[in-house]
Amino acid sequence: MRPPEAGDGRFGRRATAYAVGVATLDELLHAAVRAIGGVERPGQVEMAHAVADAIAKDEHLLVQAGTGTGKSLAYLLPAVLHAFDTGKPSVVATATLALQAQIVDRDMPRLAEAVAPLLGRHPTYGLVKGRRNYLCAHKLQGGFPDDEDGLFEVADVDQQASRLGKEIVRLRDWAEVTESGDRDELVPGVSERAWRQVSVSAHECLGGTCPMLAECFVERSREAAKDCDVIVTNHSFMAIDSFEGRQMLPEHDLLVVDEGHELVDRVTSTITDELTSSMVSAAAKRAGRLAESTEPVDDAAVFLQGVLDELPEGRLNGIPDALGLALARVRDTTRQLQSELKPDKGVEPDGARKVAQAAVEEVFENSARILEQRELDVVWVNRDPRRGSVLRVAPMSVAMLLRDKVFGDRTVVMTSATLELGGTFDAVAGTMGLRGEGAPTWRGLDVGSPFEYPQQAIAYVAQHLPPPGRDGLSAQTLDEIEALVRAAGGRTLGLFSSMRAAREATEEMRRRFDGDLGFLCQGEDQITTLVRQFARDPRTCLFGTLTLWQGVDVPGSACQLVLIDRIPFPRPDDPLSSARSQAIARMGGNGFMAVSATHAALRLAQGAGRLIRRSDDRGVVAFLDSRMMTARYAGFLQRSLPPFWPTTDRERVLGALRRLDETAPPVLAVHEPALRGVAGAVAATTMGRTGEDSAEHPRPVAADPPPAESARTAVTQGHAWTPESDEELRDGVELGLSLEELAESLEVPAQVVAARVSGLGLQVSAETTLAFE
Repeated sequence: MRPPEAGDGRFGRRATAYAVGVATLDELLHAAVRAIGGVERPGQVEMAHAVADAIAKDEHLLVQAGTGTGKSLAYLLPAVLHAFDTGKPSVVATATLALQAQIVDRDMPRLAEAVAPLLGRHPTYGLVKGRRNYLCAHKLQGGFPDDEDGLFEVADVDQQASRLGKEIVRLRDWAEVTESGDRDELVPGVSERAWRQVSVSAHECLGGTCPMLAECFVERSREAAKDCDVIVTNHSFMAIDSFEGRQMLPEHDLLVVDEGHELVDRVTSTITDELTSSMVSAAAKRAGRLAESTEPVDDAAVFLQGVLDELPEGRLNGIPDALGLALARVRDTTRQLQSELKPDKGVEPDGARKVAQAAVEEVFENSARILEQRELDVVWVNRDPRRGSVLRVAPMSVAMLLRDKVFGDRTVVMTSATLELGGTFDAVAGTMGLRGEGAPTWRGLDVGSPFEYPQQAIAYVAQHLPPPGRDGLSAQTLDEIEALVRAAGGRTLGLFSSMRAAREATEEMRRRFDGDLGFLCQGEDQITTLVRQFARDPRTCLFGTLTLWQGVDVPGSACQLVLIDRIPFPRPDDPLSSARSQAIARMGGNGFMAVSATHAALRLAQGAGRLIRRSDDRGVVAFLDSRMMTARYAGFLQRSLPPFWPTTDRERVLGALRRLDETAPPVLAVHEPALRGVAGAVAATTMGRTGEDSAEHPRPVAADPPPAESARTAVTQGHAWTPESDEELRDGVELGLSLEELAESLEVPAQVVAARVSGLGLQVSAETTLAFE
C-alpha cells in the first residue's frame, strides 16, 4: 500500500476563514458554465441565488429542479462560497453512488478549475463513505480472523482454482497501488464474499488502538475531509453521523441533500434492524474461544428458530408470548456473553475479540429493541429460502428524527427533480418533519426544466397488453419488448419491477436476437460498469430494477428508449406500507393514494426521467402496463410524468423509433473511473495530485476509454456485489420483490428492508391529465 505523503498540497488546506467578495455568484456561475461548455439557464441562476439566500437567512430550502437545470452547479457554487467565507466545509449528501461519482469526478474538478482564477485558489473537495467501502489495512495483513476459513490460502495454493481465489489475488495486488482503498475504484468489482476478507464494519474496527492506524484508508480520508471546502457523502452516512453523534463528518453548518426524494427511505433503511437464529448462532461461534461457554446462546438460537417458524409471515400486531420469551432469552444470554468478552483491565481487544463483540452486540441490541415495542416501530416476519425465518423491525415514520437531528442545527438545502406532489411541497415536507407545531422555517421553490418535453419525447402506453400478473412477463409483453427494441436498434434502458422479470427479459431477448444486439443485466457486474458499457455501445440494451430507475445519466443517442414493465406499486402486504396506509386511514385520509399511488408516481417520474438528459435528446418512454390508461388512479400517475407527447398508437411509436435509430448521431464519450487520491478525488485532477505535481499538471476529468470490442465481451461473468447492491436489495423489497425473488436474483442474504414514505395527505392536482390517443 502506498503511504500517505507529507504536506498539505493534496488537500489545499484552508485557513480559518476567507473574505469572499472578489467575485460575485453570477460571475462564478458564468465562469463554471463556460468551462464545461454549457449554457446558463434561468432555472439554474434562480436556484443558485435561492440557495445563497437560504444560507444567508439560515433558512431551509426545498427546491425542485427538473432534469437539465444544472442543479449541481447551482448548489455547489454557493456551497464553495460559504466554505470560503466561514472556514467550515459544506456537506453534500446523495442517495446514489452514481451522483457521488459525478460530483467528485466531473462537476467539482471542472468547477474548481473554472473559478480558481476568481477566488485565488482551487476549491477543495473530498469523498467520504462508510467503513465497509474501504480496504482495512490491518485485516489485509492478517490482523482479523477470516470470515471463511482458508480463503486467503485458496489464493496462495492455486490462484486458478476458483474465481474467489482470483478475486483475492486481485485485491492484494490492488492494495499495493491504491491510495484511497475505495472499493468503487476497483473495476471490474469483486464479490461480497471476497470483499469481506479485506474490510471491517464500524463495530469491528479497532479504532485508535489499531496498530496500522497511520495506514488506515478510512482515517486518512476523514482527516483529509477536514481540510476540504466541499465534502461529498451519502444519505445513510450523513444520517448515522447525525443520529449517533459519531462526528465522522467535520463540523459544518450547511448540508445539501441531492436526490432528496430518497432521504426518508434511505434514513429508514439505515435504522432498520433484523434478527435470525443464524445470527445468534454465528455470534456464539465467534465468541466461542473467548468466552467460558456459549451454550446458553446456542440454546436461545434454537428456541428462537422454533418460535419464528411457527409464526405466520407478515406484520405482528404486538409481540406474542412465545416470541417474547425467546427474545428475552436471546437478550439475556447475549448480555451475559458481552460481559465475558470484555478484555482484562488495561488490555486492548484484538481483532478476533472485536469481531466477536460486534456480532454479540448486534444480536443483543436488536432483540432488546424488538422487545421494547417502541411506539412507531413496525415488526414483521419474513420467510427467506436461504436464511429461514427473519424477524425485522423498522420505524413507521422518521419525521421527528429528521426534524431534530438533520434540520436542527444547520441550514439544509433539499433538492430533486421530484419533490412537489399534487402541486405542493407539503407532502414531502411532512415526511421530513417540516410541518406541524414546532416545525422549522422553510421555503419551497420549483425552478422548472429547460427541456421542450412534448417535442423531444413520446410517452407510449401499450394499452393492448393484458394487465401484469404474478407469473412473470407474459408472452405478449415479451413480444412487445422485442418489437420496440428491434425498432430502436438497441439503445434501450429496461426498468423492471423485479430482478426476476429483468433477468427473464434479458435471457429471452438474448435468445431472440442471437447476438445481433447486446443485452446487459443488472447483477452481471457493478452498476457503474454496466452503465458505462451501455453508454459506450448503441447496439446494447441494459435491463435492471430500481437502482437503474434513478441516478442513471446516459445522455445522447445511447439511450432512446426507456421500457417500464409495470406500475411500481409496493406489495399490498408490505408491512411498512400497510402500517402507514392504516395510520392514514385512521386519520380520515386515503391510504392507497397517500402511500401506494404516491410511491408509484415518484418512481414513474424518476424512471421516465432517464430518457431526456439534454436539450437535443429524443426518444420514447414505453409503459407496458395497460393500467396506466384504464385504472381509476391513471390520471394521477399520468400527471406525475414529464409532459411528453402521449399516444397509444403502436405503429406510430415503432416508426418513430426506427427513424431515430436511422438518424442517430454517434454516442457521447464515456468517462472511465480513474484511481482516486486519499481524499477520494480522481488521481489525475488537482485534488488527486500532491505538492508541486498538483500545480503543474492539473487535469479535471478522467480520460476517455477505448471502445469495448462488443456488447458481450465487456460483461464480467458472475455476480459482483457492491455497496450499491445493498441499496438495490433494500429498494427491491420496497418495489415489491418477494423474498424468493431477492434470494434467487441477488444470491446473497438480505440486510435491511427498504422503507416506505410515511403518510402523505395529497390533494388531486388541478393540472390537465395527459390525453393519450
